[in-house]
Amino acid sequence: MNTVLNSNRPLFFCPGCSHERVVHGVDRAIQSLGLQGHQVAIVSDIGCSGLFDTFFNTHALHGLHGRALTYATGLKMVHPEITVLVIMGDGGLGIGGAHVLASCRRNLDITLLVLNNFNYGMTGGQCSTTTPASDQTASNFLNKLEVPIDICRVAAAAGALFTEKVMATDGALAETISRSIEFPGFALLDIWGICPGRHLKKNPITAGQLEKKMRTSGGGHSVSIGQDRDLPAEEMEVSVREEYGEHYRRLAAVTKEPQPLIEIESKFSPLTHERTEVVILGSAGQFINTIGEILSIGAMSSGRWVSQKNDYPITVLRGHSISEVVVDIKPITYTGINKPAVIICVGQEGVDRRRKMFAEADADTVIIAFPDLTLPVTGARVIMCDGGNLKLKKGQRGIAALAVLVQTGLILDCDMLNNAIKTRYSGMMADVSLEVVATILTPSLPPEIS
Repeated sequence: MNTVLNSNRPLFFCPGCSHERVVHGVDRAIQSLGLQGHQVAIVSDIGCSGLFDTFFNTHALHGLHGRALTYATGLKMVHPEITVLVIMGDGGLGIGGAHVLASCRRNLDITLLVLNNFNYGMTGGQCSTTTPASDQTASNFLNKLEVPIDICRVAAAAGALFTEKVMATDGALAETISRSIEFPGFALLDIWGICPGRHLKKNPITAGQLEKKMRTSGGGHSVSIGQDRDLPAEEMEVSVREEYGEHYRRLAAVTKEPQPLIEIESKFSPLTHERTEVVILGSAGQFINTIGEILSIGAMSSGRWVSQKNDYPITVLRGHSISEVVVDIKPITYTGINKPAVIICVGQEGVDRRRKMFAEADADTVIIAFPDLTLPVTGARVIMCDGGNLKLKKGQRGIAALAVLVQTGLILDCDMLNNAIKTRYSGMMADVSLEVVATILTPSLPPEIS
């Protein structure tokens, strides 16, 4: 059998994401069962797992977060001959919990793959229903208030006859997926994996350590045919848990206060009295959102109103990164970019994402770009940034581009930019950024950056 992967849609996950292994596992499973694309329907919802339906040459349905099983049920009832696979993250699992229970009770011939990486990876790393209480998340202490669910145990209690835990790195993943598809009823695979874009940063763990944790939780290769498992030792105290409200207030009382909002003092004379739109185009890892913040802070320090919108894919470690900044003398009611006065090109992926913008730009638009980028044909005025002969690191190109923006006399002057850098950065990041600005605006300074 040939692959059912979509050759026109290359896999696009953060480097090291376990989801990529699952994609290949699903493909190999479909091939091993002798299924063709028109015999399979893949149903997904929101999140990084929601990309799955685009990677396969099969029937596909992409819907609301947590609702994938409802769509899958309708598909299977109308077309019982179709093999229906549901791809869901642990976020969708929690949001659509009632639908999961109904599917377990109903026992319709659907296979549910839960891509369990223990956090809401798309929206910032918040805790999900499976996050261990000991983990650190973007939700502060909230995961410490709840017992994470073991979806296999819950599903078995609700009537599911096929539940199994498996690592995304397991060499037999494809075979396990094949068995779940062949099972004549509702089958659930809890596939454990690592989220390098969000969760791993605060919770360092190897695949081997995660597998050991999975096995001690009652996971492994054995299929649970509706049988109960003994509770892990760390969950034996559930019956004496603290009341939720009291627990919340106790943890909140000892939690550090959030950092106060930065107050931007208006202390510089503005360079513009008109609405000015700026688009910053780059790639993941180039601090594009932060560069947009620094530009915004600089403009605000001259008494201007500012809005900022950021555009980047859910795969936060790769892909485009774009920041749109609007500066105006009056409150901004519409944040859309109609005709940018400045387009700052830092990375090729951002440039490719907004190619149409270059075609529409004219001589009134200034483009600041680096020589290694390939720009679309444009009628705008292009200023090349050579970095002042500096050996710029990936994250320093945006600062260099802002220094060139200062040279144009639009929006920022040197004092505004330096003040914004000191407001947003501290320590070495501030020192290096200020050195980049100084070197570009004063070429006689030493070119090397440590």
